[in-house]
Amino acid sequence: MPKNPTSESETSKIRRFETGATGGFATTRPTAAMPGGTTGRFLVLLREGATDEGATTIEKRTGKKLTAATKALSTLGIESEQRPEGILFETLGVAVVESPPEEIQGVMAEAAGESSPILHVEPERYVYALAAPTLVPAPLEEEEPVLPAQPAATPFEYLLGYRDAVNHVVARVIDRSGAVEELEGIPVTAALTETQFTWGLQVTRVPSSHFSGKGVRVAILDTGMDLGHPDFAGRNIVSQSFIAGQPVQDGHGHGTHCIGTSCGPRQPGILPRYGIAFNAEIHVGKVLNNQGSGTDAQILAGIEWAIRNKCAVVSMSLGAPAQLGQPFSPVFEHVGRRSLAAGTLIIAAAGNDSQRPQDIEPVSHPANCPSIMAVAALNRNIHVSFFSNGGLNPNGGQVDIAAPGRNVRSSWPRPMMYNTISGTSMATPHVAGIAALLAEAHPQARGLALWTLVTQHARHLASPSRDVGAGLVQAPQ
Repeated sequence: MPKNPTSESETSKIRRFETGATGGFATTRPTAAMPGGTTGRFLVLLREGATDEGATTIEKRTGKKLTAATKALSTLGIESEQRPEGILFETLGVAVVESPPEEIQGVMAEAAGESSPILHVEPERYVYALAAPTLVPAPLEEEEPVLPAQPAATPFEYLLGYRDAVNHVVARVIDRSGAVEELEGIPVTAALTETQFTWGLQVTRVPSSHFSGKGVRVAILDTGMDLGHPDFAGRNIVSQSFIAGQPVQDGHGHGTHCIGTSCGPRQPGILPRYGIAFNAEIHVGKVLNNQGSGTDAQILAGIEWAIRNKCAVVSMSLGAPAQLGQPFSPVFEHVGRRSLAAGTLIIAAAGNDSQRPQDIEPVSHPANCPSIMAVAALNRNIHVSFFSNGGLNPNGGQVDIAAPGRNVRSSWPRPMMYNTISGTSMATPHVAGIAALLAEAHPQARGLALWTLVTQHARHLASPSRDVGAGLVQAPQ
């Protein structure tokens, strides 16, 4: 279930500006040394049922006219000079305002009243496609077992024990790109091959599932999609770009890869099969540009669009780093809660900022919100990947579930067609695709009920919940 989400009454008591990691009203732009920053705009959370009143208050205090998101879709670009002064996401109850600090102070002052339509104000962030760091050999994540020094009760039992110990060592030491399947309670087997199915589909039990995501709408908010990829010919695809001046066509690759894992075909042009919900209705929201970056406003636009299109699942392999002790965004937490209430489950990548075992970083924004499902990445040994972030921050910020995220093959824009990459970005669409299968299997389960099904079906792992949440996501049979 969601990570102890805050109630509406609790959040209505938030009456101060939380600077988070960026500090005060400073406006920063990301650099090579600092992959983050704020845009200079502000997110304003409005009380549920008081959207019109809140919009009027913002316009009065700032002098900025708010434009409904449905009319501003083509002007949400980061650098667009034509973007509106303010954007109102009516479904989500959130406004985005471009206003200097002295004007936004007036909006904050409004939030001091108990009956105010303004609940919270925070700076808008830049967000990014969550690519894994350069993949270098990582240290083993736990001590190697010591082989038995003396025989057991009989020579036969000794040999059995020795065999099991050797198998255990092999499962830990074998090359990390190579693969021994070692699931909780399942003995070590022969190395996984990808002749027919990717290793990720195999360990999540997708090939044996009787479900295909038929009738379920899945929104993937990312860098777009190669709409002409032959593996998706004839599929029902709805698309929308929220990046000024850039069509949905994927000029990056990240989005096409994520869409392939979550909703790729049953029979691709070249094996192995890499897609999960091959009959799902694909909704492509381009919220990151062709360089892999975007803003909170573009993410919010994609979420609102997905809800309006009645998508049961939203997959977001994107985010921004969070600091230890930094609170989650009250705006995105309310968006997560309102999405669940509308029947939409948001699934997001936990982030790739760690260098395990010596350095574990907290779950990224916005996956660190209690009502957004955070996904960690596993390698072929079913251990948490060295780059995968952990649930370190209290009151939210935990990992909810884990999925294959190391060396994952999926679709890629032409002419390359296919690519194998790593990250919690690759784990997230595994969960989204399986959520679509569960949504088909349980037509009445949407929102919170679907969240519960996803976590209840997970296979328990020996790793701490800090790293893998409920465990390895599993497809319904």
